[in-house]
Amino acid sequence: MFSFRTTPLADQMDKALTQGRVVVVDTPSSFDPATGLTTARIFSQRGNLFRHFTPSGGEFAAGEPTLGIDYSVLKEADAVVVDIQDAGSRSFPLTKEVCALIEALAGMDYPPAMYLVDRPNPAGRTVEGTIPVIETEPHTPRVAHRHGLTLGELCHLLQSEIAPSLALHVISMRASSSMLLPWAIPPSKDFAGLFSPMLYSSGILWTRTSVSVALGTPRPYEYIGAPYLRHEDVRYLPCPEGVVLRPCSFVPGEGKFAGELCHGFQIMLSPGARYHSFLHAVLLMRSLQSRYSQFNFDSGFNALVCDPVVKAYLSEEITFDVVQEHVKAEEQKWIRKARRYCLYDDPPVRNK
Repeated sequence: MFSFRTTPLADQMDKALTQGRVVVVDTPSSFDPATGLTTARIFSQRGNLFRHFTPSGGEFAAGEPTLGIDYSVLKEADAVVVDIQDAGSRSFPLTKEVCALIEALAGMDYPPAMYLVDRPNPAGRTVEGTIPVIETEPHTPRVAHRHGLTLGELCHLLQSEIAPSLALHVISMRASSSMLLPWAIPPSKDFAGLFSPMLYSSGILWTRTSVSVALGTPRPYEYIGAPYLRHEDVRYLPCPEGVVLRPCSFVPGEGKFAGELCHGFQIMLSPGARYHSFLHAVLLMRSLQSRYSQFNFDSGFNALVCDPVVKAYLSEEITFDVVQEHVKAEEQKWIRKARRYCLYDDPPVRNK
């Protein structure tokens, strides 16, 4: 069963929410500036907050964010309320945890109803990348790298495909009076705002290579570098119109080369530039691979990219025009599917 609701969560009068045992899964972005309340606080005040799962360690803790859901308690709950801000990327850790939650509920004989407070996708409706055709990382949805859906729409798709008997109720993102930008309260410490929505989904790919993406600095995924890269080589790297690669040096605070001086480049976008970060990333990777023997991909790269055509390009087996046409066809295929699950009047579009 699926429903799409246009009034705020606090106004929903379902018995499961007003009298039942409620499990809340949220992040700091669940704060509503109009009321001063978080989602968990709504049910705490009612006296029926059963369990609360939220990232531990504060908003800027080191490492990947994790919700730490204890699935054993779900059997005792009447409702599970999910309120997180996703990042518009299929590889975002918290989005994958929500997918894992739906998978867990799908495997229960009598699962509690799931209520999802929808929020705008900070990466907008733009689609980039391909749909997985090989085994992915666990709980990764089979959608484009930058999928162009809200989390509510993505869960609508998952419920339809893997949990049709699950009661899923999506609270419209327009039901909230919040005027905050989607990244005003960062989805994670690595989502710094400004250029993050355009760089995050491709930036994740770099984490499975032998370069640093400046984790633990104020500009993760915007800076790319390693101790072995040379400033003078930046001018030879591919750079599409509307983009500047600025030579730079930085010291990452965590991840690869943490504490070491790295050299490389900052990806700088001109205002209004139509930037296809996925295609630019694979262009840059192939260029770095041909220029530096130290540049390589780790064992988890294939499960992150999930596309043998892209891998063939990175292995220098095919030319860029072939992979470009392949990505275009994949994006068109994904958009046709995604539109069936849209809950709003602005469907996903290609980044041409």
